[in-house]
Amino acid sequence: MKAWTLVGKVLFAVLFIAGGIGHFIATDFYVKMMPPYLPLHRPLVLLSGVAEIALGLLLLIPESSRFAAWGLIALLIAVFPANIYIYQHQQSFPLPPLVHLLRLPLQGLLILWAYAYTRPR
Repeated sequence: MKAWTLVGKVLFAVLFIAGGIGHFIATDFYVKMMPPYLPLHRPLVLLSGVAEIALGLLLLIPESSRFAAWGLIALLIAVFPANIYIYQHQQSFPLPPLVHLLRLPLQGLLILWAYAYTRPR
């Protein structure tokens, strides 16, 4: 694997590991992002935090990297409704509207980034 590819993979993994840890440090913040039609907000936030940490770590292991990349794609798709909910209820979240809008296509870019690691090396 080329050095820049490895650096990108490590950065991507760290992004998810740190995000997953954030689910435990700022659980209430993430609970507020949950659309009301989903049940069990706190357990789902904690479960998604575990998934982010586990998949981020698995991405760093060559034997499990492809599996982890597909898992991250599934996770990114699964949490997309929360991003839509945040955009629709911007007044509840203290960021400029443009940030909420940009978050939607960012999800697609993250999916493409994960997809780059689904191919056999």
